[in-house]
Amino acid sequence: MTRIERNDQTPIDAARLEDEWLEADASGGFASGTVGTMRTRRYHALLLAATQPPAGRVVLVNGIEAWLDVNGTRFPLTMQRYAPDVLYPDTSASLLSFDTEPWPTWRFRINDEATVIAEVLVAKESRETVLRWRLEGASTARLQVRPLLSGRDYHALHHENPAFSFDATLEGERVQWQPYGDLPAICATSNGAYDHAPDWYRNFCYARERERGLDFTEDLATPGVFTFDLTRGDAVMILHAHAGHDKPFEDSALAHAARLAARETERRAAFGSRLARSADAYVVNRNVGRTIIAGFPWFTDWGRDTFISMRGLLLASGRYQEAESILLEWADTISEGMVPNRFPDSGGLPEYNSVDASLWFVVAVHDYLATNHAHAATTSRLQRAAEAILEGYARGTRFNIAADTDGLLRAGTPGVQLTWMDAKAGDWVVTPRIGKPVEVQALWINALSIASAWNPRWQALRDQAQGAFAARFVDPDAHTLFDVVDADHESGKLDRSIRPNQIFAVGGLPFPLVDGDIARAVVAQVETQLLAPLGLRTLAPSDPAYKARYAGGVLERDGAYHEGTVWPWLIGPFVEAWVRVHGAAGARERFLAPLYAHLDHYGLDHVSEVADGDAPYTPGGTPFQAWSLAELLRVEKLLDAG
Repeated sequence: MTRIERNDQTPIDAARLEDEWLEADASGGFASGTVGTMRTRRYHALLLAATQPPAGRVVLVNGIEAWLDVNGTRFPLTMQRYAPDVLYPDTSASLLSFDTEPWPTWRFRINDEATVIAEVLVAKESRETVLRWRLEGASTARLQVRPLLSGRDYHALHHENPAFSFDATLEGERVQWQPYGDLPAICATSNGAYDHAPDWYRNFCYARERERGLDFTEDLATPGVFTFDLTRGDAVMILHAHAGHDKPFEDSALAHAARLAARETERRAAFGSRLARSADAYVVNRNVGRTIIAGFPWFTDWGRDTFISMRGLLLASGRYQEAESILLEWADTISEGMVPNRFPDSGGLPEYNSVDASLWFVVAVHDYLATNHAHAATTSRLQRAAEAILEGYARGTRFNIAADTDGLLRAGTPGVQLTWMDAKAGDWVVTPRIGKPVEVQALWINALSIASAWNPRWQALRDQAQGAFAARFVDPDAHTLFDVVDADHESGKLDRSIRPNQIFAVGGLPFPLVDGDIARAVVAQVETQLLAPLGLRTLAPSDPAYKARYAGGVLERDGAYHEGTVWPWLIGPFVEAWVRVHGAAGARERFLAPLYAHLDHYGLDHVSEVADGDAPYTPGGTPFQAWSLAELLRVEKLLDAG
C-alpha cells in the first residue's frame, strides 16, 4: 500500500497533498479525499451514499473541521481551501505521514511530546464510515469536530439556503439530522459530547472542478460541535445514512467502531495482493446480484467497462461466482442482439448505444466458461445469450449494426458514438468511426470463433469474416492495419489514422487475427508511435489532429479524449500482443514498472483513467478506473503463467 511521509524537517511535497484516497462500500457509495485532507472535488466526502444501488448517489457529509485544544492552544487536523485559492488552516507543517494501509491513516505532530493518529475506514457491507482519533504521548488534549453537511446529488453543488434544516435529534450517543426531507437522514454516533451550534461555512473552492472548467465553489452547513477528551482514550465517530428502520447500536460507539475495524481488517487481509484488494472497490451490489463500477468518483456501471474489467477484476482473481452472477444478470438485458452500454443514474430505460459492449460480453462468457466453474445450466444459458447477440448482429440491429456481404461487421449512424472511442459533446461526435472499425472486427470474429466451438453454424460466417479481414485491413505498404475500412459506409474508403485499435488483432482477445510479419509490424508501430509510460496514446503524435494534453473545459477535454490521450487499460492488450510476438522475457520490467510506480500517485493504490500524451504524462480523468486496474491484473496473471 501507499505510504507518504515527510523527510526530516521538510514538509510533504504540496503535490502529494492532493493525491487521492478511496474507501468504497458494497453498494456504490464511498468516502474519498486527499492526503492533505482538503477537498479538491465536489465528489470528495466522508458519507456519500447510493440510494438506488449502485446509483442514486447523494453527498450527505462532505467533510469535517477538526482541531485539538492543548492547554489553550489550537492545533488544526484538517485543511480547507476557500475561494479564490486560500488554504486555511494549513496543516502541512504538522503532517508527519499518510498511509493507505490498512485504511487512510494520518499522523500529526502536535508538539515534542505528542502526536495524533487520525483514521477513516468504510465498513463495506454495513456502509458505515468510521472516523477514529488516537493520542500518542503525554499531553492533555481535547478534540473538537464540526461535521460539514450538504444533502445533494453527487454531481451537484450546495449553497446556503433557508430550506436547510439544522434540527438535531439526540438519543444516547447518537445524533441525527435530516437537512432535506426527500433525502436520507444523517446519523452520527460517537463517544463525544455534542453541542448544537448551527452555522454555515461558505465558499469552499474545489480546485479539480475549476481545472475541468466546471462550477467549483460550495457552501456547507455545520449543525454543531463534538468534543472528545483524548487523554481518556480513542475518539470515534460513526457516520451512516439512516434507512428508516435502523436503531441505535446495542453497545457503545467505541465498541461498535472496534468491531467494524476488526471485521474490515480480517476481510481485507483475505486479498492476496495490493491490486486484488484495490479491485474489490469496484465490485458492488445492484438491486439483485452484483455489478462492476466503471470508475470512481463519477461513473456507475457501464456494459463495455463491466465485461472488459471482469476479466481482470474477477476472473484473474478467482472470483468466479461473482463473475457468473454479473453475466447472468446482464444476459437478461439483451434486446435485439444488444446488451445495454449504460443504465442511467436517475433510472429510466437502459441505453443500447454501443457496437462493442455486446461482443465484449461474449468474450467475457468465453473466459468465464474456460475456468470450468460453470454448471451445465449456467453454461447453456450463457451460450444462448451469446448466440442471441450473434443472431441479432448477423441479421441487423440498431444503428446500422449488421454483418455485411463480406462477413465483416458494419456499424454507425451520424450523431451516435458506438465504439469505445465514444467522446461526444452536444451534437459533436469527436471520433465517429462509422463503417467497419478494426477492433470491432477483431471482437466480431472472436465472438464467431467462440460460438463455433459449441455451434458449427457460425463457422462459415467466421471463415468469411476472417478472410475479408486479411484481404481488406492490411496496409500493403506498412503491413499494419487500417483503423476503419468502408469508412462512413463508403465502399473502399479507408481511415489510415494510426490508433491503438489495431492491437486487438494481435493481443487482448482469445484468438489473434494476424500473426507473423503482420503481427510484428502492428506491435512495432504501436510501440514506436503510441506507447507511453502509462498506456497507449489514442492517436499518433505525427497526426495533425493529435492533442498532447487532456485538460481544459468540457469541449477541450472531450476533443482530446481519443485524439492522443493515453489510456492505461490498453497496456493489457499491448503487452499480450508483444508477448505473442516477442515472448514474455523482460515484458514485466519493460512495460509494467511505470504502472506499479503510478499506484503511489494520483489515485492511491489504483490506476487512473487517462494520462497526457506528452511528457510528463500527467494522469487525468477519474483517479480510480476499473478497467485500468483490471488489465494490469489480467496481464500480471498472463505473465505469471509464462
